[in-house]
Amino acid sequence: MAIVIKRVHDAPDASDGVRILVDRLWPRGISKERAELDDWAKDAAPSPGLRTEWHRADADRFDEFAARYRVELDANAAAQALLGVAHEHDRVTLVYGARDAVHNHAAVLRDWLGEHGADVER
Repeated sequence: MAIVIKRVHDAPDASDGVRILVDRLWPRGISKERAELDDWAKDAAPSPGLRTEWHRADADRFDEFAARYRVELDANAAAQALLGVAHEHDRVTLVYGARDAVHNHAAVLRDWLGEHGADVER
């Protein structure tokens, strides 16, 4: 099994395996057909308050955001459910809408899943 992340604006590929959107809000300009998703785990995304704070912050505060998001993930049933999905499939792609491929919540979620027993690819 492997967990990877991919922007929703990047073309889906057969090698993506199970594609799960991990944003709380649907990404602008993307149709459901184009996204080719298997699931939408919006409850695994950062809380609305944390998401709003992060969007107002500079990228240099990413470590603070990531630490707070990890605390949320530790108590998040949807994140635990993603662990189960990761163990059931050879490859799971966490799909996100952010432009920054490094400083985003999907990267934090992928790493958190890796710390809890899932294999991750960077």
